[in-house]
Amino acid sequence: MDYEDNKITVIILTHNESMHILRAIKSAKQIANEIVVVDSFSTDDTAQLAEGAGATVIYHKFENQAKQFNWALEQLPECTNWVFRLDADEIISDDLSKSVQIALVNSNANLVGFNVNRRIAFLRRPIKFGGIFPIQSLRLFKFGFGRCEDRWMDEHIVVEGEVAELSGELLDDSLKSLSEWVDKHNRYASREVVDILNKRYSIFPSGNQSFSDVQGQAGTKRWIKNNLYEKAPIGVRALAYVIYRLVFRLGFLDGIQGCAFHVLQGFWYRFLIDMKLYEVEQYIKSENVEPERAIRHLLGLKF
Repeated sequence: MDYEDNKITVIILTHNESMHILRAIKSAKQIANEIVVVDSFSTDDTAQLAEGAGATVIYHKFENQAKQFNWALEQLPECTNWVFRLDADEIISDDLSKSVQIALVNSNANLVGFNVNRRIAFLRRPIKFGGIFPIQSLRLFKFGFGRCEDRWMDEHIVVEGEVAELSGELLDDSLKSLSEWVDKHNRYASREVVDILNKRYSIFPSGNQSFSDVQGQAGTKRWIKNNLYEKAPIGVRALAYVIYRLVFRLGFLDGIQGCAFHVLQGFWYRFLIDMKLYEVEQYIKSENVEPERAIRHLLGLKF
């Protein structure tokens, strides 16, 4: 970067990401002055690979993505200028890299954040249809003006100030197997249930559960989810959603990989959340226990 005020620190959260970490760091180097990998005590060689590639590695016990990222922010020096959040399995495109550099040089003092267009690849095929691209996500923000929402799932960075959009795209392209994808989304479903239960039972009254702070596309999608989707009958809503993606948003044009993605992520995952939520709430009623105990017993999550 040409100016001191435009230096970027990229934060990558990792746990057993040896398959992805070198690719992520190589991608991050297009825009980064410093790369910080926050590792939750991987049992593979993720940390060693990251250090060998020039990243700074720090360690912290993992509770959820939001807390881990906010802890990482607290470790950065006060002289930090801009922060970019990058997942280990994501790739910054050349076009996005160029857009970042141009945008920072031309940004005004009131501009504190940038949305990027995130595309998902499934079984190595970038998804083009189904109404899920572009997924706009605030990933670049001025240090001290943004933090991650205190949520267990579907967390977003919220900022205080103006936000602009960047061209190019961020590609989420996991190299892991379908079985690992299923295992990960099983864990995600449990975490999403915690957020739903928190809204209903105020499990974490001090947490930032104010949905109004989320801006742009993410805020609109969350409003639809909270006010329309979650009020529809269990089962019917997941089925209606996958039909919407496959038929009305032409998801069937994404080929066999894309159809599998829309069915698994749009129906199986959403229905799994519904049934886990049903299971927990039935346990709360039948056993007359607090939500926290039901979550620990059935979902295996501790907080």
